[in-house]
Amino acid sequence: MPSDECKVLAVILAAGYSHRFGHADKRLAKLPDGRPMLAATVANATSAFPLIRVVVRQEDDRCALGLPDEVPIVYANQPECGLGASLSSAIKACMTDTTLSHIQAVAILLGDMPTIRTDTMRHIEQYGDANCIVRPFYQGNPGHPVLFGRRFWHELASLKGDESAKTIMYRHPLRCQQINVSDPGVCQDVDTPEMLDQLTTH
Repeated sequence: MPSDECKVLAVILAAGYSHRFGHADKRLAKLPDGRPMLAATVANATSAFPLIRVVVRQEDDRCALGLPDEVPIVYANQPECGLGASLSSAIKACMTDTTLSHIQAVAILLGDMPTIRTDTMRHIEQYGDANCIVRPFYQGNPGHPVLFGRRFWHELASLKGDESAKTIMYRHPLRCQQINVSDPGVCQDVDTPEMLDQLTTH
């Protein structure tokens, strides 16, 4: 069980259809160690964050996706509309979950980023605050996870279609904090089979 000191919830977005990846379900694409991509991403996040939620489609089966029974799932409304719609569904569910009333910030992760180091996520988690937006940067490039303090949850819940959470960051530049990290994994998402092939060479 997570301790009472836990103040950051990790939300992993994995309800998209990943058209750039082709007809195959990217979430099941095999990594060099044989693990499905989403399962590996969730395992990494679980090792860093005591509390997580995984956002999937209504028709998804957790066993088929390789998700353990103890991993809480949120079903996205209209995931075909885009990432913003899925994120909105997740945040609305979190806002109405009384077991999460003590949470100060949500860490947004993508289901196709399995190479973020655990120590990086733990480091970023320490900056979780209700009034800040925190984003890691690797060699000047922005990455994930992005932490949104609770004061911004209503704005996240209002996202529609493919609207990006970046719009909220643009509205609150003075609330944004940049954390420089040495982990290239924060910028390494797998959008195409070619990118997966490149991933296996590292």
